[in-house]
Amino acid sequence: MEVTLSNKKQAWMHAIRLRTLPLALSSILMGSFLAAFQDQFRLWVFLLAALTTIFLQILSNLGNDYGDSIHGADSADREGPIRAVQSGVISLEEMKKAMFLFGTLSLISGLALLYISLQDWKIFLLFLGLGIAAIIAAVTYTSGSKPYGYVGLGDISVFLFFGLLGVMGTYFLHSLSFDWSIVFPAVSLGFFSSTVLNINNIRDIKADTKAGKKSIPVRIGREKAVIYNWALIIGGNVSLVFFSITNENYGCLVALAVFPLMAKVGNAVANKTEARDLDPYLKKMAISTLLWVIVFGIGILFF
Repeated sequence: MEVTLSNKKQAWMHAIRLRTLPLALSSILMGSFLAAFQDQFRLWVFLLAALTTIFLQILSNLGNDYGDSIHGADSADREGPIRAVQSGVISLEEMKKAMFLFGTLSLISGLALLYISLQDWKIFLLFLGLGIAAIIAAVTYTSGSKPYGYVGLGDISVFLFFGLLGVMGTYFLHSLSFDWSIVFPAVSLGFFSSTVLNINNIRDIKADTKAGKKSIPVRIGREKAVIYNWALIIGGNVSLVFFSITNENYGCLVALAVFPLMAKVGNAVANKTEARDLDPYLKKMAISTLLWVIVFGIGILFF
């Protein structure tokens, strides 16, 4: 490993993985922009939804660090960034306590969000169930006796929670209504979020294969995983076009200006085979997604 963790502060910052937070916030921003477009934006809903999402993303990152360490994916052969538990600076017990902390914070923040957003107790219970499911999904991606990330189901989970549920759930909490056309931007976010996970899994093909982690790139091979990567990037932008046509709002198409940045990521994934060379493009795709959402919001609200 080229990077070493010399103290707990540095190790915790590595475990939290701040670079993943822009992607986590993208679905909240998207749902909020869509609500603002309908004049139904509520500031406290946005703030609490963003806070809850940050807590959930950190929980997921900690759970991933913990789970991959105990299941062998973070072995000495791993070529990606060093992990906190793997480094030995943070113990498994300390990581479990941190996971419990952020799981609790997610629950408290989520309950506050639902309390100020919903009056119907049936809908409250439905969203509470979805929130608990999100916490469970964050923890069990690589943790537990049967982590679903090890059988190639991570992409489905990311698509659902970062895409469909993240965007449509946020929109509903703002507006207390549902517009079927928002499925299109929700699908875009699901595809882009899955792209980030796919790049991560392409980078880790060798280590994951040794650890028995059957991610999609491990199952289909690098060449087809690159094609899948392009399909996600292109599919997310095509879904935007469908939304634009459906709503007869063409201002949001300015988000397509971000496509060249995503295409550069796609080219890098196709051409760079060393894990250390591929790693920076996870952050670039996450930031490109956030930028795409911001430009989308500007376009839909002001053009």
